[in-house]
Amino acid sequence: MTKCTVNYQNNFRCEMIHDESNAVILTDAPKDNQGQGEFFSPTDLVGAALASCILTTIAIGTKTYDLDLTGMKATIEKTMSDDKPRRIIKLELSIYLPLKNDHPQRLWIEKIARNCPVHHSLHPDLEQDIRFIWI
Repeated sequence: MTKCTVNYQNNFRCEMIHDESNAVILTDAPKDNQGQGEFFSPTDLVGAALASCILTTIAIGTKTYDLDLTGMKATIEKTMSDDKPRRIIKLELSIYLPLKNDHPQRLWIEKIARNCPVHHSLHPDLEQDIRFIWI
Protein backbone atom coordinates (compact mmCIF):
# COMPACT_ATOMS: atom_id res chain seq x y z
CA MET A 1 0.00 0.00 0.00
CA THR A 2 1.31 3.45 -0.92
CA LYS A 3 0.88 6.28 1.51
CA CYS A 4 1.33 10.03 1.31
CA THR A 5 0.72 13.03 3.55
CA VAL A 6 -1.01 16.19 2.33
CA ASN A 7 -0.51 19.44 4.24
CA TYR A 8 -2.60 22.53 3.58
CA GLN A 9 -0.26 25.52 3.49
CA ASN A 10 -2.25 28.68 2.75
CA ASN A 11 -3.68 30.64 -0.19
CA PHE A 12 -5.32 27.47 -1.57
CA ARG A 13 -2.03 25.57 -1.76
CA CYS A 14 -1.15 22.09 -0.56
CA GLU A 15 2.09 20.17 -0.18
CA MET A 16 1.95 16.45 -0.88
CA ILE A 17 4.74 14.24 0.46
CA HIS A 18 5.22 10.68 -0.76
CA ASP A 19 6.06 8.88 2.49
CA GLU A 20 8.31 6.21 0.96
CA SER A 21 10.51 8.52 -1.14
CA ASN A 22 9.89 11.95 0.45
CA ALA A 23 9.17 13.32 -3.04
CA VAL A 24 7.13 16.53 -2.84
CA ILE A 25 4.44 17.92 -5.13
CA LEU A 26 2.87 21.32 -4.56
CA THR A 27 -0.63 22.12 -5.77
CA ASP A 28 -2.38 25.43 -6.23
CA ALA A 29 -5.96 26.27 -7.06
CA PRO A 30 -6.24 27.35 -10.71
CA LYS A 31 -6.56 31.03 -11.61
CA ASP A 32 -10.16 30.51 -12.69
CA ASN A 33 -10.99 29.21 -9.19
CA GLN A 34 -9.36 31.74 -6.82
CA GLY A 35 -5.82 30.38 -7.05
CA GLN A 36 -2.60 31.78 -8.41
CA GLY A 37 -2.07 28.91 -10.87
CA GLU A 38 1.62 28.65 -10.00
CA PHE A 39 1.61 24.85 -9.60
CA PHE A 40 -0.44 21.94 -10.87
CA SER A 41 -4.01 22.09 -9.67
CA PRO A 42 -5.47 18.90 -8.20
CA THR A 43 -7.52 18.43 -11.37
CA ASP A 44 -4.38 18.95 -13.51
CA LEU A 45 -2.86 16.05 -11.63
CA VAL A 46 -5.74 13.81 -12.70
CA GLY A 47 -4.82 14.36 -16.36
CA ALA A 48 -1.11 14.04 -15.60
CA ALA A 49 -1.77 10.80 -13.70
CA LEU A 50 -3.66 9.36 -16.66
CA ALA A 51 -0.89 10.34 -19.09
CA SER A 52 1.96 9.04 -16.93
CA CYS A 53 0.04 5.81 -16.23
CA ILE A 54 -0.51 5.24 -19.95
CA LEU A 55 3.19 5.82 -20.77
CA THR A 56 4.32 3.61 -17.89
CA THR A 57 1.87 0.85 -18.82
CA ILE A 58 3.05 0.93 -22.44
CA ALA A 59 6.69 0.72 -21.30
CA ILE A 60 5.94 -2.20 -18.97
CA GLY A 61 3.83 -4.00 -21.56
CA THR A 62 6.39 -3.69 -24.33
CA LYS A 63 9.44 -4.53 -22.21
CA THR A 64 9.58 -8.09 -23.56
CA TYR A 65 9.85 -6.71 -27.11
CA ASP A 66 12.85 -4.54 -26.19
CA LEU A 67 11.38 -1.55 -28.06
CA ASP A 68 13.22 1.75 -27.93
CA LEU A 69 10.62 4.16 -26.54
CA THR A 70 13.02 7.09 -26.15
CA GLY A 71 11.01 10.19 -27.00
CA MET A 72 7.62 8.77 -26.05
CA LYS A 73 5.55 11.55 -24.51
CA ALA A 74 2.00 12.70 -23.90
CA THR A 75 0.21 16.03 -23.90
CA ILE A 76 -3.01 16.60 -21.99
CA GLU A 77 -5.80 19.12 -22.38
CA LYS A 78 -8.37 19.30 -19.60
CA THR A 79 -11.90 20.70 -19.92
CA MET A 80 -13.83 21.67 -16.79
CA SER A 81 -17.60 21.87 -16.51
CA ASP A 82 -19.42 25.20 -16.66
CA ASP A 83 -22.16 23.98 -14.33
CA LYS A 84 -22.16 22.76 -10.74
CA PRO A 85 -20.64 20.71 -9.34
CA ARG A 86 -17.30 21.82 -10.78
CA ARG A 87 -15.64 18.78 -12.32
CA ILE A 88 -13.46 17.55 -15.14
CA ILE A 89 -15.67 16.63 -18.08
CA LYS A 90 -13.03 15.82 -20.70
CA LEU A 91 -9.39 14.83 -20.94
CA GLU A 92 -7.80 14.95 -24.39
CA LEU A 93 -4.53 13.11 -24.60
CA SER A 94 -2.09 12.87 -27.46
CA ILE A 95 0.34 10.00 -27.05
CA TYR A 96 3.47 10.37 -29.16
CA LEU A 97 5.18 7.05 -29.85
CA PRO A 98 8.62 6.86 -31.49
CA LEU A 99 7.55 3.93 -33.64
CA LYS A 100 6.39 3.72 -37.23
CA ASN A 101 2.68 3.96 -38.03
CA ASP A 102 2.72 0.41 -39.40
CA HIS A 103 4.52 -1.14 -36.41
CA PRO A 104 3.39 -4.78 -36.04
CA GLN A 105 2.51 -4.24 -32.35
CA ARG A 106 0.54 -1.02 -32.96
CA LEU A 107 -2.97 -2.28 -32.07
CA TRP A 108 -1.63 -4.18 -29.08
CA ILE A 109 0.19 -1.08 -27.78
CA GLU A 110 -2.99 1.00 -28.15
CA LYS A 111 -4.93 -1.66 -26.25
CA ILE A 112 -2.34 -1.61 -23.46
CA ALA A 113 -2.65 2.17 -23.24
CA ARG A 114 -6.43 2.02 -22.85
CA ASN A 115 -6.13 -0.51 -20.05
CA CYS A 116 -3.96 1.39 -17.61
CA PRO A 117 -5.16 1.44 -13.98
CA VAL A 118 -5.89 5.18 -13.93
CA HIS A 119 -8.06 4.91 -17.04
CA HIS A 120 -10.13 2.22 -15.33
CA SER A 121 -10.28 4.21 -12.06
CA LEU A 122 -11.86 7.33 -13.55
CA HIS A 123 -15.63 7.76 -13.67
CA PRO A 124 -17.15 6.56 -16.97
CA ASP A 125 -18.84 9.95 -17.45
CA LEU A 126 -15.40 11.56 -17.80
CA GLU A 127 -14.70 11.63 -21.53
CA GLN A 128 -11.22 10.36 -22.33
CA ASP A 129 -10.16 11.20 -25.88
CA ILE A 130 -6.89 9.35 -26.46
CA ARG A 131 -5.09 9.89 -29.77
CA PHE A 132 -1.95 8.11 -30.86
CA ILE A 133 0.67 9.86 -32.96
CA TRP A 134 3.26 7.49 -34.39
CA ILE A 135 6.50 9.38 -35.09
